[in-house]
Amino acid sequence: MLVEVGKTTDIPEGEARRFVANRIEIAVANLGNGTFLAVDDICSHAEASVSEGEVDVDMETIECPRHGSTFDLRTGQPKTLPATLPIVTFPVKVDGDRIMIELED
Repeated sequence: MLVEVGKTTDIPEGEARRFVANRIEIAVANLGNGTFLAVDDICSHAEASVSEGEVDVDMETIECPRHGSTFDLRTGQPKTLPATLPIVTFPVKVDGDRIMIELED
């Protein structure tokens, strides 16, 4: 099911924002050129909101602000320690200025 979480104007390029859809906390990152990627907002290493971390547009990663682990925004795989477990990724569709996230029914 597709769920609208926000507008493209809600997220400046090179940043991420937290949204809640069906009680799931989701971090959506704007990589520029109309590319938006979404991952679980909770770090797999510690209870921290990755949407508050740094987005690297070139590497397509997001950094957990608590311990500095970086995650691949396309796969959810950790790129640096201390995180060793991936975070969930969500398919994103942009419809006009609406950001839609694909959630399982």
